[in-house]
Amino acid sequence: MRLPSSIFVSVSLFTAETTAALYLSSTYRSAGDQIWQGLTLLFTLVPSVLVQLTLTFIHRDLSRDRPLILLLHILQLGPIVRCLEAFCIYGSVGRVEEPYVSITRKKQMPRGGQSEEVERQVGQAEGKLFTHRAAFARTSVIQAFLGSAPQLTLQLYICVLQQGVSIGRGTLMVISLLSIVYGALRCNILAIKLKYDDYEVDIRPMAYLCIFLWRSFEIATRVVVLVLFSSVLQLWVLPVVLLNFLTFFLYPWILFWQSHSPFPENIEKTLTRVGTTIVLCLLTFLYAGINMFCWSAVQVKLNDPDLINKSQNWYRMAVYYMLRFVENASLLLLWYIYKTDFYKFMCAPLLVLQLLVAYAIGIFFMLIFYQFCHPCRRLFSSSMTQGMWDCSSLLCLMCNSSSPRNRPIGKAMLGPRGPSAHKESADDRAHDTGSDTSDDMPNDTTYDMLNDTIYDIPNETDNTGGGINGDLSHSVSCDA
Repeated sequence: MRLPSSIFVSVSLFTAETTAALYLSSTYRSAGDQIWQGLTLLFTLVPSVLVQLTLTFIHRDLSRDRPLILLLHILQLGPIVRCLEAFCIYGSVGRVEEPYVSITRKKQMPRGGQSEEVERQVGQAEGKLFTHRAAFARTSVIQAFLGSAPQLTLQLYICVLQQGVSIGRGTLMVISLLSIVYGALRCNILAIKLKYDDYEVDIRPMAYLCIFLWRSFEIATRVVVLVLFSSVLQLWVLPVVLLNFLTFFLYPWILFWQSHSPFPENIEKTLTRVGTTIVLCLLTFLYAGINMFCWSAVQVKLNDPDLINKSQNWYRMAVYYMLRFVENASLLLLWYIYKTDFYKFMCAPLLVLQLLVAYAIGIFFMLIFYQFCHPCRRLFSSSMTQGMWDCSSLLCLMCNSSSPRNRPIGKAMLGPRGPSAHKESADDRAHDTGSDTSDDMPNDTTYDMLNDTIYDIPNETDNTGGGINGDLSHSVSCDA
C-alpha cells in the first residue's frame, strides 16, 4: 500500500496558504487597507468552507453519528483531522486481520493487442484510504481554482500598484502558485483515473514533470496577462472575466438542455431535486473557475450518469488553446496600447514576447505529455498530433470553402448539367453534411465522480475495442 503522500501535500499547501493569508490580512489592517484585507480574507475563507463541505459530503458525515468531526469541520480544521485519520489507517494496515475483503478486477495496459485482467484483494482499511485520497484530490482542485488562483491574481495586482513586493505578500504568492499548479496536476490525474477506471494506471515521474511544467507556464502566463490588462483598463476587466466565466458555466447546461436528457437523480439518494441542482451548479461553477485559468482535464457532461465526458476530444482542446492564445495576445496588445508611464521601467515589447513564448512553451509540454508520457496513450484511437492536424485541416477547408475562387472544380461543373445531375449533387451534399459529425463514444466504465469509494466490486464487463478509451472518431468532410 502506498504512503498517502498526496494527502500530506494537499493539507500542507492548504494550511500554509491559509496561515500566510491571515498574516497578510493583519498587515493590511495595520496599514489601513481595508479593501485589500477584505478581499484577501474572502479568497481564503470561501474556498476553505467549500473544502469542508466537500469532505463532509464525500465521507457522508451527515448520515453518520460523528458530532466531533462535524464540529472540527465547522472550525475549519477538517482537512487536518482527515489527514491524521488517513495516516492512522495507513499505520494500522497489517496489524489486525480484517474480517471483510473485497475483490477488484483491473485490466493491464494492452501489449501486443491483448489485455489481461488481474484480480486483487482490497481490505477495508485500503478502501477507506482510497476514499481519503479521492476526497483530497477533489479538495485540492477546489482550493486551487476557487481560492489560490483569485488570491494570486489579487496579490500580484497589489504588487503592480504599489511597485513593491513585501515578504508576506511574496510568500503568499509563491504558495498560491504552487497550490494552483498542484491542483491542476491532481485534476489531470483525476481525469485519467476516471476515464480509464477499468485499467490499472501507472503514472511515471516523467509524466508528473511534464504536467507540472505544462501547468506552470500556462497558469503563470494567464495570471500575469490578466493583471497587466486590469492595471490599465480597470473598467474592462470585469466584462472580460464575466464573459469567460459565464461561457464555461453555461456551456455544460446548454449541452444538457440540447440533449433532452432527464434530470440527474443518481448523485446522492438523500438529496432532493433542489439539493441536486445546487450540487450541479457548484460543479459547473468549479468547472468555469478551472477553465478561466487553464484547460480543464475533467470535462463536465451533465447528461452522463457519471457527470463527466470520458471521451478524449482533441478538437475541443485545440479550439480552446487557439482561442485562449488569441485572447491573451489581444489583452497584451490592449495593455501595450493603453499603458501609462507607470511601466516605463520595463521593456514592454520584450515582456509581451516573453509572455506569448511562455504560453507556447506550456502548450509544447502539453503535446509532449499526450504524445509520449500519457500512461494510457496506447488506448488512444488516434494520436494527439493527428487530432490537431485534422482540426487544422478542417479550419483550412472552412477558410477555402468561404472563398469562391478557391472552390474545387469537379467534373459536373465542366459540362452541362441536367435535372438528374442536380438531384444527384443535392443527395451528395446531404450525405456529406450528415457524415460531418463527431459523436462521443461513451466508455462502458461507470465511476461515481463525487463518491468514488471502492467497497463495491466493479462491473465485470469486457470493454474492448475502440470504445474503451472513449476517444473520438473524427471524420472531416470534404465540403466544409
